[in-house]
Amino acid sequence: MSSPPHSGRPTGLRWNAWNLLLLVPLLTLFTPLFNRIEPRLFGIPFFYWSQLGWVAVGVLCVAVVYRMTRDEPVRTDKPDRLDVDDLDEGSQQ
Repeated sequence: MSSPPHSGRPTGLRWNAWNLLLLVPLLTLFTPLFNRIEPRLFGIPFFYWSQLGWVAVGVLCVAVVYRMTRDEPVRTDKPDRLDVDDLDEGSQQ
């Protein structure tokens, strides 16, 4: 098989502080925070309407992270200063 042509865009995961916002939707997995009936909203117990609210918050967080990180410029003006030995995890000195 041949590899796809290189598009010039970087691939892989890149660290960004905005990615921490992606941890917010994980709060929905900690159900003891929401496991109660009161207060009710239009007769719906708190657990259900709060989970539905967290879905909206999760979508908003993912949208914000996408918008803030999609056009991140990649620096090409400076060459890498890494040596092959620095990149080799198995090398022992």
